[in-house]
Amino acid sequence: MIYELRTYTMKAGAAVKAAAHSGDVGRAIRGDDYGKLEGYWMTEVGPLNQVMHLWSYSDLNERARLRTALGANERWNKEYLPEMRPLLIRQDIRLLNAVVGPHAPETEGNLYEFRNYRLRPGAMKEWLGHYTEVLPTREKYSRIVGLWSTEAGQPNEICHIWAYPSFEARLKVRGQVAEDPAWQAFVAKSGGLIEEMHSTLMLPAAHSPLK
Repeated sequence: MIYELRTYTMKAGAAVKAAAHSGDVGRAIRGDDYGKLEGYWMTEVGPLNQVMHLWSYSDLNERARLRTALGANERWNKEYLPEMRPLLIRQDIRLLNAVVGPHAPETEGNLYEFRNYRLRPGAMKEWLGHYTEVLPTREKYSRIVGLWSTEAGQPNEICHIWAYPSFEARLKVRGQVAEDPAWQAFVAKSGGLIEEMHSTLMLPAAHSPLK
């Protein structure tokens, strides 16, 4: 299974319109016939005016075949693209290999956090070993939605998504995790393997399978 995370930077104020158009028109046209939609979000804190959508395919060959078919879809070209393209400033794509999940949260109405870490070249295996070892401890406080390593787009990168009932719940959980001795030991072992860390808070669109 291969995952594709598409990040679209929209013109100021256009993210809500883009998400609505994707839900009302794009979703009706493509459904899950051209890749399965796993989640669709609008950024709230971090890089602004962005929509992020996660798709899954059985492999890269299927992705190429289905995207070619979508590009030939008459309704896609006449009903979806003409409205979406004027809103777009930039498109970024990450192709991802799943390590964990994705798992739907137990409840809906969540605040999502997308965290992406750029590791030192060659450090991926070591960092993932430390992280998967400590993950059961981390999940005592909140459950991970998904964990991926990049295949293309951004090399040497780890991406993970978390869901929280609210911003206050996120602050509480992260404070509790920081005090856990097992987590502190993990940070001591793995912190030197990371070169950059980024966090984006997101809200699910109405048509997102992950709510």
